[in-house]
Amino acid sequence: MTHPLDRAVFNALTTRLSRFTTADSGPDAVRLDPEVGVFLAAADDTAQSRKALAELARRYPGAGLVEREGGPMAGVLPEGAPIAAQVALVQMTATALTPVGPGAAPLDDVIEVLGEADAPAMLALATLTRPGPFRSRTRELGPFIGIKQDGELVAMAGRRLRVDGFTELSGVCTHPDHRGKGYAAALSRVVVSEILATGEAAFLHAFADHAATIAFYQGLGFQSRARMIYTSLGEG
Repeated sequence: MTHPLDRAVFNALTTRLSRFTTADSGPDAVRLDPEVGVFLAAADDTAQSRKALAELARRYPGAGLVEREGGPMAGVLPEGAPIAAQVALVQMTATALTPVGPGAAPLDDVIEVLGEADAPAMLALATLTRPGPFRSRTRELGPFIGIKQDGELVAMAGRRLRVDGFTELSGVCTHPDHRGKGYAAALSRVVVSEILATGEAAFLHAFADHAATIAFYQGLGFQSRARMIYTSLGEG
């Protein structure tokens, strides 16, 4: 029996996030609405699922697949779709947060829930900082929270994939002019604490070659669980 996070995309899009999938998604393959995100996944490695996967990849170019490295679905890619890139990820989980270190400035009074009016600023910040795939309606997977300076959104964090017992911390980013102030840690702690309060564990994906990012999340209480492969498909 596989762990639900081994196939987090497929499990999320066929259960708790099914309302965000395209109308032509089905039991054999699912695609997240392109305005919400890039994720695409097949049910299994049968010919029927592979065909459905290829059809969704053709209809909605620029998709992304996340599967466990070395797992049975790692090599199941849509036939005919160009591969733009393949990168290794580290999937991390947390069931508790580490204590806040001495001297950390309290930021609770400047953290706010982001709404529809913040959508353009959220997309602009994510486009600038590239925390991962972020589209015009990705915020709907949230909620997202953020920190503003003089009315400008300078940092944010939120939720993305949800599977049985787990919710993903995602979209953590800080404007380059405002780094080093503890914003990412403070926002991540708020999101993770809210996830843990529901009885679930938190998880996330970090680029495997970003040692500093992995160390940052380990400092919050995350532990590496598995290596994943992210396949980004081209537009053409």
